[in-house]
Amino acid sequence: MPIADYGFLADGEVTALVAPGGDIDWMCLPRMDSPSVFGSLLGRHAGRFQLGPSDIGVPTARRYLPGTNILETSWGTSTGWIIVRDVLLIGPWHHDEGISPKHRRTPMDYDAEHTLLRTVRCVSGEVQTVMACEPCLDYGRRTLHWDYTDRGYHQGVGQAEGFDLRLTLTTDFRIGFEGAQATARTLLKEGDERFVALSWGAVPPPTTSQEAHDRLEWTAHHWQHWLARGRFPDHPWRAYLQRSALTLKGLTYSPSGAIAAAATTSLPETLGGARNYDYRYTWIRDATFALWGMYSLGFDWEAVDFFSFIADVAERDEDLQIMYGIGGERDLPESTLDHLQGYAGSRPVRIGNAAHCQVQHDVWGALLDSVYLHSKVADHLDGRIWPILGKQVEAALKHWREPDAGIWEVRGELQHFTSSKIMCWVAVDRGARLASMIGEEAQAAEWQLAAEEIREDILANGVDSRGVLVQHYGTDALDASLLLAPLVRFLPRDDPRLKATVLAIADELTVDGLVLRYRVDETDDGFSGTEGTFTICSFWLVSALCEIGEHQRAHELCAKLLSFAGPLDLYAEEIDVHTGRHLGNFPQAFTHLALINAVMHVIATEETPDQDM
Repeated sequence: MPIADYGFLADGEVTALVAPGGDIDWMCLPRMDSPSVFGSLLGRHAGRFQLGPSDIGVPTARRYLPGTNILETSWGTSTGWIIVRDVLLIGPWHHDEGISPKHRRTPMDYDAEHTLLRTVRCVSGEVQTVMACEPCLDYGRRTLHWDYTDRGYHQGVGQAEGFDLRLTLTTDFRIGFEGAQATARTLLKEGDERFVALSWGAVPPPTTSQEAHDRLEWTAHHWQHWLARGRFPDHPWRAYLQRSALTLKGLTYSPSGAIAAAATTSLPETLGGARNYDYRYTWIRDATFALWGMYSLGFDWEAVDFFSFIADVAERDEDLQIMYGIGGERDLPESTLDHLQGYAGSRPVRIGNAAHCQVQHDVWGALLDSVYLHSKVADHLDGRIWPILGKQVEAALKHWREPDAGIWEVRGELQHFTSSKIMCWVAVDRGARLASMIGEEAQAAEWQLAAEEIREDILANGVDSRGVLVQHYGTDALDASLLLAPLVRFLPRDDPRLKATVLAIADELTVDGLVLRYRVDETDDGFSGTEGTFTICSFWLVSALCEIGEHQRAHELCAKLLSFAGPLDLYAEEIDVHTGRHLGNFPQAFTHLALINAVMHVIATEETPDQDM
């Protein structure tokens, strides 16, 4: 199944992917980074959850209910029509008794219900309908056993030996158990409606179709009310911004405020290749784009929550890592699941991420830039932040002259990556600005001098004979990470080196107009094989073109990128320009963040075409 064809469900703690044919092929419990319960996305026998007509073919239509993360799939068969709706339920706050230790942020009026609800309704004729729920715990390594409850054929409880996770399947179908599979078959006639709920928490699941309908409706209203808080420009591209906002909210782990980079692990950058990673964690480098996107769309609460998560780990840890678990975990050991075939035979399947212990010098700049942005919008600098900032600025000053693994987390030889040096400059420059904001003028002056020293070193060693910023010192190779230079204001936007860099990448590091991270034959990244164009880099190019005044070119590229959106306006990490197929983990938070940035840049140039943004 093409990656971009999957639907995405979320409730703030768990995510799921739904194939067009009605199968839920990916869901991890009890958190989005836990072992999978349904994992057939990566291995045929790793669990799935089917609901649809018995003669399943291609659905007639699929959509999200407007303003929600509730997926609706319609089938027209030779005998009738049915509509399936899939949702991870959200309900009123239900942690009233005591304080739940998992919650670190301010409790809201709503909370995850820990229930996956699927409803099916026959709208005309009659349709033979089947349900097959076959969880397989621990990435397909543990089979569970079903037992009936006192509700008879309408409820079963599934458990696996050695696992605390307890699954309850509640439905108005009559279910039978065939090994680890719970199945049901019935003929639905016009007006009939059925539900099936898979739950794993303390909140009782719905027990009637009416109750299921009411709780789905409550969840729909929650999403719609949340989206209504945003500020979206009245523009033809408004729907892309709204879907990106809903997706980012869905990838946010509400107990901590962290944003997972994606809902999946090991979806390949090249079909059949080995560039397969686990992205169910949060990267510090996402912070600036996340805050910019959230603030620009009016979601201040979410921006504050993510900022608070970043501040928590920065305050706690002596050495800031590039990435963390969604609950703030430091240790993310990487291993392979050799029993899984991988998506389209792409192996190995990895869980954990060894990059968590890499040395990457962009981390301090990402943190300081996010603090600077937050303080400007909030017009306030939290008292606990200043000591953290000093520590991060001093770390950048201590290490900026050293090589690192770079933004792309290469596993080859460490280099003096130019983008890493620029982000060290960002750290020190923003530190100086923040120091000035709170009246620490002596410190501000000292750090500003140091920032200028870093910039002069970059311009002396990271620019080729054409006046183009290069991937690392000592090479003429290009790198899409240098598109960040205009976005972080490394040089004035009319500086010829900035314009030359953006245009060189646009003309020489692209395939059919879409941007590669780098040329794999010019970069020792520790892997073999090829990769597709990185969609985030293409959206960066849109923003960068706006920054240097290439407004028409930016608009055309943005329109082209939006045309590559999946059927549900979702994006993976990469796009194969030859086929338009999405590759990599899905849906990808960083891609949707870059989309927001790019679209807002283009809209701003349309509104003020003759003025600086």
